[in-house]
Amino acid sequence: MKAIIDNFKFLLIEVEDQVNLTFKLLNEFDVALFEQIAAKDDYIDNLKTIIENSCFSRIHDKEPIKPKMIDMIHSIHVICVNLERIADYCVNVARQTDYLTHYSFIQKYNYKEMFEEIQKNLSAIIPVFNKSDMAGALDICRAEFNIDIQYKETFNRIMEEIRSGSNIENLITTIFIFRYLERIGDSLLNIGEALLFAITGDRIKIRQFEALQNTLTSSGMDADLEEVDLNSILGSRSGCHLSRIDNKRSSDYKSQSIFKEGDIDKIKKEKENILKWESIYPDLPPRIFGYNEKNHKASLLVEFLSGSTIEELILTADQALLSSALSELEAVIFTVWKQTEKSNSKRSDYMNQLITRINSILQVHPNFNRTPIQLNSYSIMSSEELIKTCARIEKDIHCPFTVFIHGDFNLNNIVYNATTNTINYIDFYRSKDADYIQDVSVFLISNFRLPVFKNKIRDRLNYIISRFYHFFKTFAKEKKDDTFEIRMALALARSLYTSSRFEMNYMFAKEMYLRSHYLLEKVSSFKTKDPKTFHLPTDILYY
Repeated sequence: MKAIIDNFKFLLIEVEDQVNLTFKLLNEFDVALFEQIAAKDDYIDNLKTIIENSCFSRIHDKEPIKPKMIDMIHSIHVICVNLERIADYCVNVARQTDYLTHYSFIQKYNYKEMFEEIQKNLSAIIPVFNKSDMAGALDICRAEFNIDIQYKETFNRIMEEIRSGSNIENLITTIFIFRYLERIGDSLLNIGEALLFAITGDRIKIRQFEALQNTLTSSGMDADLEEVDLNSILGSRSGCHLSRIDNKRSSDYKSQSIFKEGDIDKIKKEKENILKWESIYPDLPPRIFGYNEKNHKASLLVEFLSGSTIEELILTADQALLSSALSELEAVIFTVWKQTEKSNSKRSDYMNQLITRINSILQVHPNFNRTPIQLNSYSIMSSEELIKTCARIEKDIHCPFTVFIHGDFNLNNIVYNATTNTINYIDFYRSKDADYIQDVSVFLISNFRLPVFKNKIRDRLNYIISRFYHFFKTFAKEKKDDTFEIRMALALARSLYTSSRFEMNYMFAKEMYLRSHYLLEKVSSFKTKDPKTFHLPTDILYY
C-alpha cells in the first residue's frame, strides 16, 4: 500500500509540473518547453499503469483487506486515471500552439486565471487525501464550476471576434486551447468526487452532497456532513441516488434515514404519494424528514425502516417467520384495497405498457422478437402483431373498479418488521388509482423471476405464488370481477416479457419470454369469444 501511495504522490508531482510547463509555454513559447512536455507524456502514462496494476493486485491479494482500504485504493485509481488525462490535455494544449500564426495572439485572453485555479486545486489533493478533509474535497469539486465560468467568458468573447471575419485560424485554435483547459476542470471534479468516496465510502457526486446538506437542513436534523455516515444502497434501477444516513451524534428517531436524490418529477411525485399513502394507511410508508429542490433535481430524506424485505425473508428466514410476514401482507393488501376502492371502471392497458418497453428488452436480448412463421397452412404471428392483436382485444376489457396501487409491487419494495409484526411499503413513484391486477402481476412475477433454482427455495417461491394467486382470485370473486383471468393473462404476459430485460441468464430470460408469448397466444385466440369465459393457464406461474 505504501508503494501505491508513494507512486500516487510521484504522479501528482509530475502532472503538476506538466501543468506548470504548459502555462510557461503559453507565456514564453520556447520550443524546449514543448519538447519537455512531450517527453514527460510517456513517463506519466507508464507511472499511471504501474499504479493501476498495483491497485488491482492489492485488491486481489490473498491477504485480507478491509472495506475502507478498498475504498481508498479505488479512490487512488480514479484520481490517477484523471491525473493522466490532465497531463494528456496539457500535451494537447502544447500541440495546438503550433497552429497559431503569432504566438502572442493567445496572450490577449485570460488563461492565467484558469491555470491558477488548476494549480491551486492540484496542490490541494495530497493534503485533502492525508487529512480526509471533506470540505477540501468539495472545494476541489467546485473548481470545475469556476473553470467553466472562465471558459464561457472567453468563449463568448472569441465568438464575437469570429463574427468580425479576421484572425479566424488563431481564434479557432484559441478556442481549442481553452476547451482543453475546461476539460481539465472536468477531471478535477472527478478527482474531488473520488476523494469524497475515500472519505465517506459513498459514491456520491458534488450535486448530491449539496442536495444532502440542504435536505438535512430542511429536516431540522442537527448534523453537518462530517457527522453522518453515508452508505450507498446499490441496485436501484430508477436512476436515483440512494444512501442510508446515520447521524453519529443523535439517537432519536431521525438518527437513521434514507436519502434519495434524482429527477425532480420522480422525487416530487414520490413525496406526494408518500403523503397520500400516509392518509390511507398511517405508518405503512416511511415518514418524510426533509425535501429540497434545485436545478431540475430534488432530494428526499425519509425514515429508515427496520426489518427485512420479503425477498430477504424468502431467501433466509425460517418458515414460521415467513408465514407471519405473508399473513400480515395479505391483511395490509386487503385493507388498502377496501379503503381505496372506487366504483369507476378502468380500461385495461397492459399491452400499451409492454409496447413502450420493447426497445429496452431488445437492447438486452435482440432475438426476443419473433418474426412471422408459416407452417404449411398454419400462420404464427410475429411478436409485434401478437401484441397488437391483444391490444385490440384489450380495448374492450375493463376492470369494474379501481384501487390505489403501489405501482411497483416487487418483493424488495415490501418490508416486514418481525419485532412489531408490521408491513411497510417503500418506493412510491408509480403509485396511482388503477387496476389492482397491475400490482398482482408484478408481485407474482417478482417471485417467479428470482434467479434461484435450488429446490427448497423454488418450492417456497411456488408456494407463495400459489397462496397469493388464490388470495387475489378470491378477492376478485367477492367483487364479481368477471374479467379477472383475461386481465391477469395480459398483465402477466407484460410482466414476464419486460422482466427478461433484467436477466442476463439467457435460458431463464428466454423462459420468461416464451411464457409471455404463450399467454399472448391464449388471449389472441379469444378475439371472437366472451372475455369473461377465459381461463388462465395457472401452470404458467410456476417454475
